[in-house]
Amino acid sequence: MKTYLNLTAFIIVLFGGIAFLDSCKKEESSEAKISHHNGNESHNMGQACMNCHKQGGSGESIFNVAATVYDTTMNSVFPNTTVRLYTGANGSGTLKYTIEVDAKGNFYTTESIDFTNGLYPAVTGTQGTKYMSSSITTGNCASCHGNTTNKIWTK
Repeated sequence: MKTYLNLTAFIIVLFGGIAFLDSCKKEESSEAKISHHNGNESHNMGQACMNCHKQGGSGESIFNVAATVYDTTMNSVFPNTTVRLYTGANGSGTLKYTIEVDAKGNFYTTESIDFTNGLYPAVTGTQGTKYMSSSITTGNCASCHGNTTNKIWTK
């Protein structure tokens, strides 16, 4: 009886381990990860997301656009705002992408973003929209914001 229980436990551990490995593979799948209003999955507000969320990085996914939005003081995050990417300045042209900012003030997406001709970001808070005057060709917002330019903010 004791041998039978040990063998049964071994089989459960073996197949349980295989099932666990299979679920890890699903976690690394190409499932899109996109921030959303009231979402609570993000972390490290104000840090450069793409330091980890890049090819070969320690982050769970590879982000194509990511950053943190602040209020006018640039000291507090501004949750549940919206980032839009247009083909023209000041919201002109075509709206190509909309990314909701989560409850922690972060926005991110693993979806493919076409920066070929440049995109113009706009951030909408509770009191209107703030437009970026120049186009971007990368979604690594922290490569400028918080370094050579102000943090991303809205009101």
